[in-house]
Amino acid sequence: MAKVHPQAIIPSTSCYLTSNQETFTIWMKSLVFSGKGCTVFDANGQIVYRVDNYNCKCSNEVYLMDIKGKVLFTILRKRFKLFRFWEGYRSSDTETVMKKPCFQVRKSLRISRGDSPCEVIVGLDESQSHHYKIQTWNGKSVCKIVDQSGGLVAELKRKKSTYGVDLGSDVLTMVVEPHIDHSLIMGLFVVYCLIKCRM
Repeated sequence: MAKVHPQAIIPSTSCYLTSNQETFTIWMKSLVFSGKGCTVFDANGQIVYRVDNYNCKCSNEVYLMDIKGKVLFTILRKRFKLFRFWEGYRSSDTETVMKKPCFQVRKSLRISRGDSPCEVIVGLDESQSHHYKIQTWNGKSVCKIVDQSGGLVAELKRKKSTYGVDLGSDVLTMVVEPHIDHSLIMGLFVVYCLIKCRM
């Protein structure tokens, strides 16, 4: 069996921000045998993120980790009366701060055909919080994350080979725009998959 060796250790959250557009390949399979989750590769083919649910689909508690198994985000499904929502707590080098969620995702309460967008609030504890939407379509994109003004933050599509052949529903490509924390975007993607019961 092949072993996975990371090339470099990610020291802090600053390396999750780049001045260039970043492209990731998401394989909707866990590195753990018979586990649920996903594995995320960067443009160089190196594993950068992983989620392992250990054979528990649509779990109420999920961890987004780096290649070494360090938890970057703890994602919890919560309920208030009839409404369900998800909160993401960022982990520091020493602990997860469970008092202050970094983000909250909830489905919009619109009755419509097809999928309704998800509302995202980032920085719940700050006066200058950011609002995003996770939009889904049945067209070319699986989903898009847009900001308040409709500007593209990240886009998720089915991955195609260089010859245009679709690699299947469990291989996706995500493009994250410059100056965006891609660990946060991966956390939002995990919530999107939990909503869709894909992991």
